[in-house]
Amino acid sequence: MSNDKISDMLVQFRNAIAVQHRLVIIPKTSMTLAITKVLKEEGYILSYEEFDNNKIPIITIGLNYLGEGQKRKSFITTLKRISKPGLRVYTKANDLPHVLGNFGIAIVSTSKGVMTNIQAKNMGIGGEILCYVW
Repeated sequence: MSNDKISDMLVQFRNAIAVQHRLVIIPKTSMTLAITKVLKEEGYILSYEEFDNNKIPIITIGLNYLGEGQKRKSFITTLKRISKPGLRVYTKANDLPHVLGNFGIAIVSTSKGVMTNIQAKNMGIGGEILCYVW
């Protein structure tokens, strides 16, 4: 585990999808919870539950697949970290990226909370581009 909780979260997603696991367990922070909520709203994950009864709070995430058996496909095909601790990437509302011709999303941390690039553009606010998902 590193100090970059968002990168750790994305790696855990990639690894779970590669072996077609149905659940992912990640440490709970305010940022990982906010990103999880955005992924749930956009339909990339089925569900999530927060558990605080241990010393380490966690989030259990149910991954969303299309089909059954060995040939099922994940709704998440690619997760790409954009802003990193060593190089933050900020953008204005007019310069927010279009991910895969708006078939994918960019998750943006704004002054109004964590949201998609489309929601941020509609609200007219920019922010830090955390990652791309498609």
